[in-house]
Amino acid sequence: MAITLHKDFAIHPGAWLKDEVVGPSGLSVTDLAGRLGISRAALSALLNARASLSAEMAIRFEQAFGLRADTLLRMQSSHDIAEARTKARSLKIERVAMAA
Repeated sequence: MAITLHKDFAIHPGAWLKDEVVGPSGLSVTDLAGRLGISRAALSALLNARASLSAEMAIRFEQAFGLRADTLLRMQSSHDIAEARTKARSLKIERVAMAA
């Protein structure tokens, strides 16, 4: 039996980073973007959950803050699956029977 993660537990990694890492660091979005070597717009989109976390961005946070990139990417994957499940009822999929 598969375990289903409730969508409320699937937090967007950007929102988590904003609240738990970036905010407490005391850095502005502009300053942190410069330290990460990315644009302010790209960082803002991630932190405000308007963009997904890429593997490269996860590595940047790993190097800057000592976070595990794979953990951040699992957060993104869990969030994406939870979002997709909320839309699953509207999908028109025909069930496929497996051959014996």
